[in-house]
Amino acid sequence: MAVRNARAVWNGDLKNGKGQMKLGSGAWEGSYSFSSRFEEGTGTNPEELIGAAHAGCFSMALSAGLSKAGFNPTRVETEARVHLQKADDGFKIGRIELTTEAEIPGIDEATFKEHAEKAKSGCPVSKALAGVDIQLTARLKQPV
Repeated sequence: MAVRNARAVWNGDLKNGKGQMKLGSGAWEGSYSFSSRFEEGTGTNPEELIGAAHAGCFSMALSAGLSKAGFNPTRVETEARVHLQKADDGFKIGRIELTTEAEIPGIDEATFKEHAEKAKSGCPVSKALAGVDIQLTARLKQPV
């Protein structure tokens, strides 16, 4: 299996420093800082990137599980809200809220939610984040 990589460089102290993160594929590179992580400053942060990875992984896992069961999704859209919280020894990611909406012809609500729960616990990013409370809201969108 493939090994994926990313790189981060941080210059300076925590409060006044700044850094750059870059995906190994070269598909994305961006800056981050204390302000972009703990306040509302410009740039990205590790939690935002974890959210993107989790939303992408979950969407693919849900699509794969549905397809394997004979349901071919038209579209799966997922948002991940990653909560950075103060902890006894610093900070931690305490909760991730996944909200997904999918268009899947020929499926009922109960079957859809069952597959969504399986994807939540089965996607590799969810497994990597097993120590985090991952909450799921899944909504089946009816085709128009």
